[in-house]
Amino acid sequence: MKKYIFISIMLVTLAWGCNDEAFLDKSPTNILLDNQIWNDPSLVLSVVADLYDRVPEYQTLQGWWDFASFDEGFASNGGDYWRHKNQDYGYGEWSNWDYGLLREVNLFIERCGTADKLDASTKARFLAEGRFIRANIYFELVKRMGGVPIITESMTYDFSGDPSYLRKPRNKEAEVYDFIIKELDAIKADLPNDPNTKSRASQGLVLAMKSRVCLYAASIAKYGATTPTVSLPGGEVGIPADLAAGYYQKALTAAEELINGGKYSLYKKKENLSENFANLFIDKSNPEAIFVKDFKLKSGKVEGWTLVNQPWSQAEDLEGGRLNPSLNLVQSFEKLDNTYDTFQTNQANGDYIYFTNPKDMFAGRDARLEGTVMVPGSYYKGKQLDIWAGFLLADGTVINGDNFGTRKTLPGKSAPEYVVGWDGPIDGLEFSAQSGFYVRKYMDLAVGSGQRGVNSEVWWIRYRLGEVYLNAAEAAFELGDKAKAAGYMNTVRERAGLVIPLTAADITFDRIVHERKVELAFEGHELWDMKRWRLAHVIWNGVSTPLTNDPGKATEVSTRVFGMWPYKYYNPGGANDGKYIFKKIIPAQVTNAHRFRLGNYYSEINSTIRNNNPLIVRNPNQE
Repeated sequence: MKKYIFISIMLVTLAWGCNDEAFLDKSPTNILLDNQIWNDPSLVLSVVADLYDRVPEYQTLQGWWDFASFDEGFASNGGDYWRHKNQDYGYGEWSNWDYGLLREVNLFIERCGTADKLDASTKARFLAEGRFIRANIYFELVKRMGGVPIITESMTYDFSGDPSYLRKPRNKEAEVYDFIIKELDAIKADLPNDPNTKSRASQGLVLAMKSRVCLYAASIAKYGATTPTVSLPGGEVGIPADLAAGYYQKALTAAEELINGGKYSLYKKKENLSENFANLFIDKSNPEAIFVKDFKLKSGKVEGWTLVNQPWSQAEDLEGGRLNPSLNLVQSFEKLDNTYDTFQTNQANGDYIYFTNPKDMFAGRDARLEGTVMVPGSYYKGKQLDIWAGFLLADGTVINGDNFGTRKTLPGKSAPEYVVGWDGPIDGLEFSAQSGFYVRKYMDLAVGSGQRGVNSEVWWIRYRLGEVYLNAAEAAFELGDKAKAAGYMNTVRERAGLVIPLTAADITFDRIVHERKVELAFEGHELWDMKRWRLAHVIWNGVSTPLTNDPGKATEVSTRVFGMWPYKYYNPGGANDGKYIFKKIIPAQVTNAHRFRLGNYYSEINSTIRNNNPLIVRNPNQE
């Protein structure tokens, strides 16, 4: 039987008959025979590109709403308010069981292995890429599902009526991690050691991924002891604690090999440190990026992050402002003296603190704050944002509006004027800055990037050197080398303007957790970090607690999204007239506290999967 690989999804049904055998014997033009694919490296590359593109991910530029599922952000979009109203996370959240994709990858590896028309180095690279993609898929599976069946060959049903020979039990969680690590070690030498290879696998990517994979396995082994019921007797869920040190050492070794190799460097191109951090994510001449999902305007492969998140006052289309960073996140960015502090809105006697410029509230903080978040007074595309919630009168009365740029007449005046900013915040008005903030990370500065039909070609960075430094710091800390951990952490912090070095005595688990939170915000790490540290059920415990006063503490509860709004003070003739005050708020749409249950640490393997394969045991705590 001839095998085909489709290169078009359009199928044409012929409405007429033909008995011309010569015509029927012609090679099809919308499909390619197997031997055609494996005769042409460019066609093989197109298949590889498709497989790269289909590796499952969670929280990316193509799914802004997932960043509003926890405490990083608020969904300022009517159709997504439910994210702040449903208390429990479902057991099926984040699940994945795509063995169809794995079968395609296994077929690719098998056919590449038998291809005889490719030169040896090209063939070796394609084989390595196939195995990398497969390892990547298994990593996405294990961090969601725990141990899964490891299948490395394409299996075919023989239509005998008995499919039992196709059924495989779940491997132990540790076995899946070990398989991934072994595959990465095996393929490294066959991949280019080229830092300019960013959308395909490289030796640098192998090391970066290995450091992340080993760190996950290590922390699950260590911190799994705090949740003993999150395990299965066969090891399908849970990793023995005595394996932790070995995984931490492998994580550190891989990270240090990458760092010391000198092929990549932290992004340091702009003098303004906040602009530098923001530019890290949009500049494609980037020595820090290791692995990306790229987009190109000319090819029509674009993403809409900027379209749906642009400030309303500067929107290039009738879109924007959907993801509002939370005050929970914003107040996590340290002061430049390495101390944690919440934002002070009132004096000790209860009187408001007045600010000449709303940005003054955020002065003297980690530069990553304004590289990650647009705060009141920030500039975007050369224009200042218009974030203010209304006028506060001396008697405590608030005058505002229910739409962008509402105009009213203030007391003592005769003509109407704006009483709320063109960015809001306006409670319940979608696209306004309902938390008081807009997202800055990954926002494109190019004209047209906020227009439908144009969109953005800013890439999604899957792995970068900044994370690898933090992986090394965490692994070193867990291995007892706090001085080394401080060194790696200081390298990252120095770029953010935190120039007072941390010492070994400063390095604690709280510091490790905090540093990842502010460096990697809106990069898709929060859920997986909280899960591997077994902190998710502690942080998102379902209790409607106040906003934390200790943003540097790893175990502080953070179940609801808070905001902070600036108001213009109106008191003609008074010393503070025209200045700004701030109020901390909870958006009205936030009506429930997030609750992460023990059964959420591993996603549900649904009944259809288990009925089809009785060897698959269900995950714990999901009765």
